[in-house]
Amino acid sequence: MKLCFYGADREVTGSRHLLEVNGKRLLLDCGMFQGRRQDEKDKNKNFGFDPKTVDAVIVSHAHIDHSGNLPNLVKQGFTGPIYCTKATEDLLKYMLMDSAFIQEKEVEYLNEKKMKSGEELIEPLYTIKDVDQTLPLLKSIEYSTSWKPFDTDDIEVTFYEAGHILGSAITFLTIKDQDDGKTKTFAFTGDLGRQNMPLIKDPYQIPEVDTLMMESTYGNRLHESILQAEGKLAEIVRATAARGGKILIPAFSLGRTQEIVYSLHKLMDEGNIPKLAVYVDSPLSVNVTEVFRRHHENLDADTQKEFLNDQVDPFAFEQLKYITSVDESKALNNHNGPCIIVSSSGMCEHGRIVHHLKNSIEDHRNVLIIVGFQAQHTLGRKLIEKMNPVNIFGKPHEVKIEIKIMNAYSAHADRSDLLDYAKKVKNLKKLILVHGEDQACEDLKTAMIQNGIADVTVPTFGDVLEL
Repeated sequence: MKLCFYGADREVTGSRHLLEVNGKRLLLDCGMFQGRRQDEKDKNKNFGFDPKTVDAVIVSHAHIDHSGNLPNLVKQGFTGPIYCTKATEDLLKYMLMDSAFIQEKEVEYLNEKKMKSGEELIEPLYTIKDVDQTLPLLKSIEYSTSWKPFDTDDIEVTFYEAGHILGSAITFLTIKDQDDGKTKTFAFTGDLGRQNMPLIKDPYQIPEVDTLMMESTYGNRLHESILQAEGKLAEIVRATAARGGKILIPAFSLGRTQEIVYSLHKLMDEGNIPKLAVYVDSPLSVNVTEVFRRHHENLDADTQKEFLNDQVDPFAFEQLKYITSVDESKALNNHNGPCIIVSSSGMCEHGRIVHHLKNSIEDHRNVLIIVGFQAQHTLGRKLIEKMNPVNIFGKPHEVKIEIKIMNAYSAHADRSDLLDYAKKVKNLKKLILVHGEDQACEDLKTAMIQNGIADVTVPTFGDVLEL
């Protein structure tokens, strides 16, 4: 039994881990890498293994850095089942189609320029047609239900709540290893959530496991509490509105957008912020929010109570408008007076938020609120590192917009959460840290060892571990 690492190793995006056991190859996640454009092209196109040799895939959750390369896997020959939770299956139908649509449009735009200059034309990583071939392979499984990924009794899998986003799952495997005859347990957290966050249930605590593969995105940082965050958000909104500025919030369409909308609704109801117009400018967010409504049974107790009592829809209020058309999105550039615009993508690399930044970044009255992790070399990372000027659509722009960072809205466990989670696992023989930048992984490794977990590994792309 061995584990091979092909993505999100000493970096945060592109999660792909290949488990080889008893003659089967089981891929844990199949995510897209995000960063420098050439790195994106190389790392997303080349898996490091032959997709035709993979027998099955397990997807921890629907974020693109964990699921977004599935259509490319199918395009290159994978034909097996793709296992996930029911909510993840429903979300992937929108997430993957949106990803393909964006790629096709970007390539179409770039190829128009290349044709004029006589350059070689390019192709998208995958197309809508590839997504159409991928979706029928999805097979959904309920939480806390044991199941077998193959027609054998030697590998059994159970999904548990990861507390990260709607449908996110910790994958727990019980394996009868034919090489040595031993029964072994292995768990992969995917992205691990936090305690007491709005909307999503708290992560399930695994009581005991032999090997734990854990994310480490915030392995060397701590978050402020969500209650402090709402107070800080209210202060920023009030101050920006008073000077007549716009509030831009880049947020992933899945998870972060719904949390921000929930908080804004609450703050307005309580009278803590003025009743400004709030625009969610993302067609994908509209569809994703509908999936949240359909799967309210997966949300936390407070949110479920709101749905079941039919008192209020957490994702709808008088001041809120969901924007779908391009023309409506463009019209926001001419909006007079303060407003709040929540738009994707969360790292300011693609999507409509880039256009809003282009039109707002040189106005000191405006504010950009960063509410999530920004990967290396993304526009969001450059902005929080105070690079000035920054290039948007290939042209330099002076950064006059105020920038505020609010990691309390992060759906990732922080250093304290990760330490606490691992320490509560009994009889842990090996801990593997993935999905974190190099320094975060190494700092968390040191902390884990200091807290009594002796065998901690931080793999690099291409490493192979015998388990």
